Amino acid sequence: MVQVTFTWRYGGTQVFLCGSFNGWSEQILMNLVEGSAVVFQRNVDLPPGYHKYKFLVDGIWQVDQEKLCVQDEYGAINNLVFVKDTDSTPSALPREDAQSMMVSGFARNMYLEASSSRGLQLKPVMQLSNNEINVSRHRLFIFLSSFQAYELIPSSGKVFALDTEVAVKQAFHIMYEQGLAVMPLWDERNAMISGMLTASDFILILLKLHEGHSMLTNDDLEMHTVSVWKYRKFQLHAEVSGAMIPPNRTVLLQADPDESLKDVALTLLQNKISAVPVLHSAEDGSCSQLLHTACLAGILNHTCRHFRHSLDYLPLLQQPVGNLPLGTWAREVGGRASSRVLLTLHSRDLLGSALKLLIEGEISSIPIIDDNGALINVYSRSDITSLARGNLYARFRLDQMIMTQALEVLDEASRDRCRTCTRSDSLYKIMELLSDPIVRRVVIIDPNSRHVEGIITLRDVFNLILG
Repeated sequence: MVQVTFTWRYGGTQVFLCGSFNGWSEQILMNLVEGSAVVFQRNVDLPPGYHKYKFLVDGIWQVDQEKLCVQDEYGAINNLVFVKDTDSTPSALPREDAQSMMVSGFARNMYLEASSSRGLQLKPVMQLSNNEINVSRHRLFIFLSSFQAYELIPSSGKVFALDTEVAVKQAFHIMYEQGLAVMPLWDERNAMISGMLTASDFILILLKLHEGHSMLTNDDLEMHTVSVWKYRKFQLHAEVSGAMIPPNRTVLLQADPDESLKDVALTLLQNKISAVPVLHSAEDGSCSQLLHTACLAGILNHTCRHFRHSLDYLPLLQQPVGNLPLGTWAREVGGRASSRVLLTLHSRDLLGSALKLLIEGEISSIPIIDDNGALINVYSRSDITSLARGNLYARFRLDQMIMTQALEVLDEASRDRCRTCTRSDSLYKIMELLSDPIVRRVVIIDPNSRHVEGIITLRDVFNLILG
């Protein structure tokens, strides 16, 4: 027998080890390493040979993705260790042997091998049945129903709110300087959060500024307050989009700290909004306290962190996005159909056209392509705040600035935030990309030509999970 040290480095309250060496029947309690709050270890005497194992962390089965992982004939993923009879430590499995074992244990599925920041990942490409998809969706639904909005609040950080009496010009300068596309509004007179100011507001203002019969002038940005603008917004939005604004949209949508993540996500999806303030209402009836601004990216980040080491529990997340009813696709992509049209703009198209598409199409971003149809970047609603820098909005016309120029005035961070994937990338990879709050959408491209094949947004992912 050889003594092998098993280590779990990712925290938890109670961690157990289980493996093929004991027939998967015994859960061995692991001990917290002295001086550490996150590392657990346990020494086990094992015979020489290959052994599969995994960890039970706070009731959830997980694997260490920095160690070798293999998938068995039932689709379950486990860690694998090779014990030599002359060595007191487990040996790394040679790549050739590892691939041989993976193929034999996963013969009924093909797989793609990809390296990532957390080690080897297997991506099954066999399409799941509707029943298998629904099982994973149900598990995600239960997970989102079990956690509350207060768990999105970081342990340290800042929360911003704008006074409704701030001038519109100053408000958008603040949004640009803080790098925020959405900010809650504070009504001092009524001592309450009264609404949200968004990048869409700035787009609507600019569209009115550059009309020949503009209701607003550059001076209006200095003279008019946010509260005056919000009062006008609904009529202006109706003029641009041709849509009637439901009366209930004038009511502030908010989330309670004890509200489930599922309900917060549904509020965002059903009302087609990007964020809601999380407000704590005091029992004595005093003014509510702003705790956080909840968005889909934050909920997705919480989900990814929870399931990062237990993807075998959710086969749906390991599926290539090309196999799933997800996203908006180009008509020429074989075998895919979308209820929505995939909109793109050429680099020589006008910024004014892009802004109108964003509002009228109720979309958050548009891929920008070159003359050969290859992706250059994406232009998003939130990019409009970059025009607040140096009052750029007052020095150009929307019917003259082309998209190449519009992309050039973006901050470096905005220029580099375009994320892409291919049809063979897993849903989990796309979820990790979208959990970054500055991303919001991932463009699907052909890896050779960089032609745009589709686009996947935060809403698409949550509609798949909760729809």
